[in-house]
Amino acid sequence: MVQTINAVTPLTEARAILADSFDLKYSKAVERATDRIFDRVKDKIPEIEWPFYAPLIFQINRLKKEKDAVILAHNYQTPQIYHGVADVVGDSLQLAVEATKVTQSVIVQCGVHFMAETSKLLNPEKTVLIPDSRAGCSLSESITAEDVVAMREQYPGAPVVTYVNTSAAVKAVTDVCCTSSNALDIVNRVEGDTVIMIPDQYLAANTAKKTKKKIITWAGACEVHETFTAEDISELRHAYPTAKIIAHPECPPEVIDAVDFAGSTAAMIDWVKTTKPPRVVMVTECSMSDNVASETTGVDFLRGCNICPHMKRINLENVLWSLHTGTEEVTIPEEIIAPARLAVERMIELSRKGD
Repeated sequence: MVQTINAVTPLTEARAILADSFDLKYSKAVERATDRIFDRVKDKIPEIEWPFYAPLIFQINRLKKEKDAVILAHNYQTPQIYHGVADVVGDSLQLAVEATKVTQSVIVQCGVHFMAETSKLLNPEKTVLIPDSRAGCSLSESITAEDVVAMREQYPGAPVVTYVNTSAAVKAVTDVCCTSSNALDIVNRVEGDTVIMIPDQYLAANTAKKTKKKIITWAGACEVHETFTAEDISELRHAYPTAKIIAHPECPPEVIDAVDFAGSTAAMIDWVKTTKPPRVVMVTECSMSDNVASETTGVDFLRGCNICPHMKRINLENVLWSLHTGTEEVTIPEEIIAPARLAVERMIELSRKGD
């Protein structure tokens, strides 16, 4: 089976073109230009590996200026992307809000496909690139627009609150989007006593425990977070009795009940930086823990995480390839853009009202 750098181009072909187009040797100039970055990630990236990453980081940072590009990166991206080349980092809500402020003509989305679609919805006139369109999401793939229409027919009049971890087609048949950081506020602000909240069954269940409204949901789940169990938390407590354990609300309710704090990726980061527990276990995606650790002093971060295979499809090589070749460009059918964008804009508007 031929390895590819993205959904279409063979890896060996891409590497040959990149080697011919860019100086990817680890020189003194590259070392000086990336010294500060390495200082931030040296506890997460072995020094022996840095000569491979540094030239790629150097060329990406040079090329994005030449191409009038901005790089948006999710918290689950690897430290070399998060700290090395990203201009904007954050969770889904933060990236959605920041995408509306972008002035560059090209957006490179270091995240999964629905995130790139969201950036395109909010910037239809700009070029939006994703380094590898195979970077999907189990939640996004769990539901279709037809499924949403069927739920509307089953529960007429109930507003549909859709997690941003969905396709543009699903967003187009929804009333308002939400993220894990604003789900409860959005549910409480929409009209009606019954709300359809899709597709994450665990985010919906955890939200339902905090609202008086009846929540109708879908059997979707994040493959990173759904595998955590209450038994896992018990084992972590036994292994690290002095550590605080925090989790993402995409985890099952019994996990959320067993931890010290639960919140969105942004809320988890804020909690750690504000509370500064001596030891902490972040029950979420592993790179997020690495990235927060690189930004936080006085806290010992312990492992209790899972890897998202989709996020890890994005790497420095295909980011450079994406900038160099203008691939892979995200396109959305014209008839979907306006209604899907409206659902995202409503989310942003309602979130701002809650500030």
